[in-house]
Amino acid sequence: MATLLFAEHDDASLNPVTARALTAALALGAPVHVLVVGENARPAAEAAAKLEGVAEVLLADAPVYAHRLAEPVASLGVALAAQYDALVAPSTAVWKSVLPRIAALIDVMQVSDAVAVIAPDIFERPIYAGNAIQRVRVRDAKKVVTIRTAAFAATGEGGSAPIRAITPADAPAGTLFVGEQIAASERPDLTAARIIVSGGRAVGSAENFAKVIEPLADALGAAVGASRAAVDAGYAPNDWQVGQTGKVVAPDLYVAVGISGAIQHLAGMKDSKVIVAINKDEDAPIFSVADFGLVGDLFQLVPELTAEIAKAKA
Repeated sequence: MATLLFAEHDDASLNPVTARALTAALALGAPVHVLVVGENARPAAEAAAKLEGVAEVLLADAPVYAHRLAEPVASLGVALAAQYDALVAPSTAVWKSVLPRIAALIDVMQVSDAVAVIAPDIFERPIYAGNAIQRVRVRDAKKVVTIRTAAFAATGEGGSAPIRAITPADAPAGTLFVGEQIAASERPDLTAARIIVSGGRAVGSAENFAKVIEPLADALGAAVGASRAAVDAGYAPNDWQVGQTGKVVAPDLYVAVGISGAIQHLAGMKDSKVIVAINKDEDAPIFSVADFGLVGDLFQLVPELTAEIAKAKA
């Protein structure tokens, strides 16, 4: 049978993490169907159909799926589960809520945050804040897996899969959507950004984030991140947090400013292709994973770096 991949999207467009999760789904060796669930979500379904390797796109388009609440989407997943050997989704906030419900309802174990597919029933996942990799074998007939997408390259476009509309499943009415607050920014989304500039507790204040970190990010066309210590201190909003309890990222370039390199933070960014660390403590753990390091006062070095980048772009 085939593999069902749950797409991450906002109805109007497909989130890039879907293409990364598709790479993992294809590694299972079976045809991959992509499920796009939402309201007025055909544009996202059309984008999914263009991904290379997709055999079919299932479109569940109904008001009940408008906000992708866990209960109705999980009911749909359970209704479709009999047709598939594996149910796979990117490890994002939505699917980390939905997939465990599906696994419980069909009475199978879930593999969370898979970073490698060794065989159709063997996966690797990080444990102990990423300090060890656990290899697990799934003995259940059906696999339910969330994918740490930072560990996989994105599948390219070039496909032309058919789109099939499916009937909504009976949905429990246990929850009611009340509202949401979405942080709007002209900068790239943190989980999809090619370049990230992150600040730590040493930045000292939210004002310093605006004066030091954000100008460097803007000069590089980067997203802005933060360590948990900086977020807890109120220097940066929660949605900027990078780390084990924040967002896991793997950009082409990660610039860590005033970040000591606690295990919690390293778990969220150590897979970045190039890491640059700026810290006044030459013994800071961040330098153990950095490709390039600057030892010195961030309040001097970062403005100088920003000015040099601006000069080079002029």
